[in-house]
This record gives sequence, C-alpha cells and structure tokens, in this order.
Amino acid sequence: MSKQGSSIKEAFQNVFTASAIIIAYIVAKVLFDTVMGNPINFEGGNPNGHALEGNYLGIIYKGGFIVPFLMTCVLVLIIFVVERLITLSRAKGKGRLNAFVRNLQKFLEEDRIEEAVEACDKQRGSLANVMKAGLARYRDLQRDKELEKDQKILSIQKAFEEATALELPMLSKNMVIFTTLASCSVLIGLIGTVLGMIRAFAALAQSGAPDALALSQGISEALVNTAFGITGSTLAIFAFNYFSTTIDDYTFKIDESGFSLTQSFAASLKN
Repeated sequence: MSKQGSSIKEAFQNVFTASAIIIAYIVAKVLFDTVMGNPINFEGGNPNGHALEGNYLGIIYKGGFIVPFLMTCVLVLIIFVVERLITLSRAKGKGRLNAFVRNLQKFLEEDRIEEAVEACDKQRGSLANVMKAGLARYRDLQRDKELEKDQKILSIQKAFEEATALELPMLSKNMVIFTTLASCSVLIGLIGTVLGMIRAFAALAQSGAPDALALSQGISEALVNTAFGITGSTLAIFAFNYFSTTIDDYTFKIDESGFSLTQSFAASLKN
C-alpha cells in the first residue's frame, strides 16, 4: 500500500469516526425528545410530571439532558462493534483459519509453494496476504546464487515483517474507541448523577415541606444517569476484551505461519 493510499484511507477513517459520533448524537436526541419524552409516558400527559408506573421510557426521560449524551455513547459503541465485526470478518477470510494454517504448513513441508500461493489467493484474509508476501520471495531466494544463507533468511523475514506491518493496523484500528467509551460513559453518567443529587438536595433544603416532585426528579435523574453510564462502560469493556482476544488470535496465527515459512525455507536451503 502506498503512502498516498494510506493517507486517503486514514482521512476516510477520521471522517467516518466524526460522522458516526454526530449521527449518533442526532439519533439519540431525536429518540430522547420524541419517544422517551412522549406525553403518553407520563401521568396526565405532562412530561414535567411523574412517569407512569413501570414506564421505563418515561423514567429514562427523567434523567435529564445528560441522557442523550449517554445514549450517544451507546449508539457509537454499537456502530463500531458492527464496524469491527465486518472488518475482522474480512480479515479472517474464507474458511477456517486453523484449517488454512494446517494446509499451508503441509504445502511448505512438501515444498509445494505454488499451491500455497493459490491457497492464499482463495483465502483472501490478512493471514493469507502476509503469507503470500513471504511466499512471493520464497522461490526467488531459493534460486538466488549470490546471497548467503543467512542473508536469504533475513530477506524472507523482512518481507514477512513488512507485510505484517501493513495488516496489523487494520486489525487494531478503532480499538481506542472502546476504551474511550468505557471511560467517558462512566464520567458522563457521574456528571448526571451529581447534577441529580444537587437538584434533590436543593428540594430538601427548601423551607417548610420539601418539594416532593423536585426531590423525586432529582433522585430519578441521578439514578438513571448512573445506570446508563455503568451500562455503557460495561458493554464497551466487553467489546474491547472480545475484539482484543480475536485480534491476538489472528496475530498468533500470523506469527505461527511466519515461523513455519522461515523454518521451511531454511530447511530447503540445506537440500
């Protein structure tokens, strides 16, 4: 991949990330105002009053203006979970990776390099791309009479490492989104909790009988924001751990296949 192509891809990715956040906020705001703030969710049809008993949409609406930001975090999380699933599915390629790795090792042991290249073309995953780059140098280095054995091994390792360096960023792209959402969801929820408690204590501080409506709204705001923040953070942590494990598995298979390729090449030079 050229530097220009990489720059264009990077710019597109930045635009996608910014657009996803903006669209998620717009959708969250619309849902908050029109669905959760619908008068049918409240006693007497008044959104400023109490939510109907057991009506969770109305209860969430009472969380206040912080709720759309928390909903945005959840929607952005969903968007990037889908994006990661699609990207890693493409990186996996066709068929089972374990079977593909075993077939490659078999082809290498039997010095069937051309068949190994064909298998990579059919598989079309990140592992196949890396292995194809190494295999492309395999035959040329075997026939090279000028380079020493150690130089040939270093050359094929370099080809493998360069191909790996191009594939790994795609696998780990946007993972920082999940760690950011895990932190931001809790912090934004905490802001809503504090604001709700301020409202609740302000109602208690009034002279005479406390304002029961203001007190209940303050407590609802605090609890709703706390629940939303913790939920968003928990989901983001689960997503990060799942995708990190998947990426580590891909990386291990790439390293394993690269080691097999290097060992097979070194063994072929002895013959």
